[in-house]
Amino acid sequence: MRMRKKKYLDERIDAVSSYILETKSEERDFNKAIEEKELFDYKEIFGNNNPVRMEIGCGKGQFIFELAQRHPDINFIAVEKIKNVIVGAVEKAQSIGLENVRFICGAAEYLPKYIPENSIELIYLNFSCPYPKARYAKHRLTHRDFLCLYQKLLIENGEIHQKTDNMHFFEFSIEEFSAAGYKIENVSLDLHNSSFEGNIVTEYEKRFSDLGQPIYRLEAKK
Repeated sequence: MRMRKKKYLDERIDAVSSYILETKSEERDFNKAIEEKELFDYKEIFGNNNPVRMEIGCGKGQFIFELAQRHPDINFIAVEKIKNVIVGAVEKAQSIGLENVRFICGAAEYLPKYIPENSIELIYLNFSCPYPKARYAKHRLTHRDFLCLYQKLLIENGEIHQKTDNMHFFEFSIEEFSAAGYKIENVSLDLHNSSFEGNIVTEYEKRFSDLGQPIYRLEAKK
């Protein structure tokens, strides 16, 4: 079911525009769009040369808020393609004054147009849509096409950290990471009953964990 547009959405987006990185492209074919680069200058955006990490599919922003507060010496870019969803996250970031977070409202396919190659230290993929039907596999954010895209953005030895509650999606992801040449480490088949420390529990994650569903996690190194 299509999400109803929130009241005064455009006005709300305009009010927090200083936190949203400009990524407008008139080209609907992303393969053509990324040919003409409009690369971000991180020093200009954040006012420093700190490392940059990215969350793709940030949702309401709970994970990125906690992460940014824990690591004020790291810059974060949060990506979410749905305006209805991202607006609340951006408003909260602005209200609490998170200076080391900026947002992109757009699809991951367009990231190479704006993100310099070899510039991202770590990418977080938290509870991405699993697109369970096989014919939609290419839309999964861990499909090898996306993983090859991320490889270009990541620094040498850069990493991807994935969490999901979907076992079949997790198995698919492991196969895709391997096929794309990533080294998989620290695999957990039940994160909340493991020895892993420092996990940030999102609202979505807590809901499924409370239902007794295991949370799957891995780290993949470029």
